[in-house]
Amino acid sequence: MKHLTIATEAEKNADFRRVLWTGTYTQLVIMTIPPDGEIGAEVHPETDQILTFVSGVGEATVDGSKRKVAQGDLVCVPAGAKHNFVNTGPNPLVLYTVYGPPEHADGAVHKTKEEADQLEESGLDEPPA
Repeated sequence: MKHLTIATEAEKNADFRRVLWTGTYTQLVIMTIPPDGEIGAEVHPETDQILTFVSGVGEATVDGSKRKVAQGDLVCVPAGAKHNFVNTGPNPLVLYTVYGPPEHADGAVHKTKEEADQLEESGLDEPPA
């Protein structure tokens, strides 16, 4: 069993992305997006994603629809939907997200978006088979 106080774990996180738990069918990840930062437009062809916002403010774009997000909001992104999340506030945008199936390498820690992008492009951030 993995037991966490997820909002506390997310708030303590200074890394862009940190995988907290990977199961057979889902994965739990915390993220901290700095002011003026973003996740980056992406599509997960075979992965659903649920994002829950812990603190900060931002803008969610999913398949062209835009919506402001803040603490307590949850956004569901179906597989195949183009999406991006942008920090529009002066403080970090902190969130946790659940992927189904897993999207990243088990235990992955990406200090910055640039590091995350580099590891993804090089094939070093692949989910378990």
